[in-house]
Amino acid sequence: FFYHLHPPTIPKREGSFRYTYGLGGISILLFLVLAASGLLLTFFYIPTPDRAAESIQIITYQVPFGWLVRSIHAWSANLMVASAFAHLFSVLFLHAYRRPRELTWVTGTLLLLLTLAFGFTGYLLPWNEVSFFATRVGTDIAATVPVMGNGLVRFLRGGDDVSGATLTRLFGFHVAILPAVATALVALHVLLVQRHGMSVPPSIERDRAADPGVLRSIPFLPHFILRDLF
Repeated sequence: FFYHLHPPTIPKREGSFRYTYGLGGISILLFLVLAASGLLLTFFYIPTPDRAAESIQIITYQVPFGWLVRSIHAWSANLMVASAFAHLFSVLFLHAYRRPRELTWVTGTLLLLLTLAFGFTGYLLPWNEVSFFATRVGTDIAATVPVMGNGLVRFLRGGDDVSGATLTRLFGFHVAILPAVATALVALHVLLVQRHGMSVPPSIERDRAADPGVLRSIPFLPHFILRDLF
């Protein structure tokens, strides 16, 4: 549909920048893996103070391949944070945020913040001692926000301290609110990339000014999507 509506081109050149274009696709792939594995985990996870830790043990040691799904979810989360930061720095250092891609940069930055929010809200879900005190420290940081700090802490915790209400609240954020917002932002981000194409690094722009034939392009759909998928 997008190809026939607006067939943009993706600048490519054989050389050092070729594989940096795949970092965004890797992040999206990991997001999909997290969504699928997280959905499977919700079939057995119980977000209550008296059953959360027990349900994690059941998933890990009793549910067939539960340990594998949980490990995939945990490792994909770590890898997604790494790939999102790598994507951010590649865009930053290659000056890919320049006009007309300002909104693409903004949506990408928001997606990075959402990725960190996924990690924070998911850290408490095992409901063990480490996650409990880590969440207490993390929510205490919110208290440093001027004027609204105390209210923000109570909003995150569902009370004055980390409790069962905090577990339920962060679980709701982790499996419902954040995925919905992230899906919408990912769709907008990909649409903007499709609309404006990939940015060309300044060094390649100088080469193109000297020799217009040095740069070649491929259509976003289906060529670039298939290449990114592989």
